[in-house]
Amino acid sequence: MPTTYAIPDGRTVMACTLYTGTGTNGLSITGVGFQTDFNWTKSRSSASYSHQLSDVVRGFTKYLYSNDTASEGTDASNHIQSVNSNGYVINSGASFNASGVTYVAWNWKAGGTAVSNTAGSITSSVSANTTAGFSVVTWTGIAGGQQTVGHGLGVAPVFIISKNRTDSATAWYTATGFLSGWNWSTDYFTLNTTAAKATDGGGTVFPVAPTSTVFTVGDAATNGSGKNYVAYCFAPVAGYSAFGSYTGNGSADGPFVFTGFRPRFVMLKMSSSSGQGWLMLDSARSPTNVFSNTLFANGSNAEQNEDLIDFVSNGFKLRENDSPTNSSGVTYIYMAFAENPFKYANAR
Repeated sequence: MPTTYAIPDGRTVMACTLYTGTGTNGLSITGVGFQTDFNWTKSRSSASYSHQLSDVVRGFTKYLYSNDTASEGTDASNHIQSVNSNGYVINSGASFNASGVTYVAWNWKAGGTAVSNTAGSITSSVSANTTAGFSVVTWTGIAGGQQTVGHGLGVAPVFIISKNRTDSATAWYTATGFLSGWNWSTDYFTLNTTAAKATDGGGTVFPVAPTSTVFTVGDAATNGSGKNYVAYCFAPVAGYSAFGSYTGNGSADGPFVFTGFRPRFVMLKMSSSSGQGWLMLDSARSPTNVFSNTLFANGSNAEQNEDLIDFVSNGFKLRENDSPTNSSGVTYIYMAFAENPFKYANAR
């Protein structure tokens, strides 16, 4: 393993923050550790509020719901008011700040204020953190079939989450190029559903494997003429982030997945079977093993409790004998972000 890491402390670029809403304007959320560029917030105690996704490129008054196909909304009075070097300030909107409701916020550090990127045939606006392998990208579709969009990472992304911001009833198209047998011309997932990997045969989402500079977009899914889109692009960084797959064994002594670090955040999804959503776990809500506090990116459900997984110094271990994490013979995909690289990790 490396003796040095580009990111020796994952908390400098990815944070999981817990807070309780007050229902009043100007609630300060502190302890993030950096100025957030991508904020993903979900109520833990209430099923009434959707996941809220905001970012520096679109502006923090604009939001999308990962569990819904709605178009982008704008609400300056009930959203993130401002961001700062250690967190952000929120207003009294219920999705962020209902009185007495508990919340979790996952934050990522990209590259700050967006810049224009002309690497592709479509000019994009990009906030990229090449050290952390993460960028936020927006673009407007144009007529003419397949086009390319610059992502700013300097390496090819292996995980892309995208959404049509203009139109309602449009899915969150997700590409996971690290999955064995992945076919860029046909394959995709939808973040807002429990569906297995889809193979529509039309090449409409991301029809060509990304390069170190661009990803390719197809027709209306990612390149409708005059439609606005956003993509969150991820590439693996040793000691900080890992993306991959495993096969469940249906046992309480489940598979061990090596990441090279103790995870801070993990998202899992059935790949070869439908019926289970995008499971989100983190070490803020579950500070000790076995991790049991679960949310699903595709649902507005309140937090559930079920012993599922151990976070260990160099990966994670499945501890449940069925879905949503470990059905026998079922393939799962995962994305994981570090608390610390293995060199610095402590047992819990």
